[in-house]
Amino acid sequence: MNSIIVYHGGTEVVKEPLCNYGRKNLDFGLGFYVTNIREQAIIWANNMSRNRNKPALLNRYKLNKEALLKEAKCKIFNAYNEEWLRFIIANRAGLNVANEFDYVEGGVANDRVVDTVNLFIAGLIDLNGALRELSKHQPNNQMCILNQDVINKYLIYDGTEEL
Repeated sequence: MNSIIVYHGGTEVVKEPLCNYGRKNLDFGLGFYVTNIREQAIIWANNMSRNRNKPALLNRYKLNKEALLKEAKCKIFNAYNEEWLRFIIANRAGLNVANEFDYVEGGVANDRVVDTVNLFIAGLIDLNGALRELSKHQPNNQMCILNQDVINKYLIYDGTEEL
C-alpha cells in the first residue's frame, strides 16, 4: 500500500475519525480534516489547546491517497484561484457544495488569506483584486474526507503525540 503520513492537530486522541462530527461551514464542508504538513497541524493543535485550555495533541495517520484518488469522488485545488475562492465562500455560507465529493484537498483560508476572502465577500474588493492578492501566497494544504466509508477504507490511525 502506498501511504502518506497525514496529521490532525487538536486536543483529543482520535483513533476512529468521524466525518460528520465538528463544526459546519468550514472551508471544505463538514468532514475530517488532516494535512500532510506536520508544522501546520502543530499550529492548529496549539491554537485549539489555548482556546480549550487542554494539552495540544498531534494525531498521525497513514492515508492511502493513491487508491483514494482512483476510487473516490475527489476535488483538488492546486492554487488559490477563482474556483477555490467561490468554493470556500459557498461552504462557509452553509451551501455545502463540498457534499458532492468524498475528498477535497487544497489551500486553507487561514490568517494569510482570510482577510482577502472577507473583503471579497463584503464587496470591498472585486474578483480581480481578490485573485491578485491571493496569487501572492503559496497555498498550504488541508485535506477533508467527507465520506465515512472513505475514512474507514483509506485512513489508518498511527499514533498520537502530546506537543
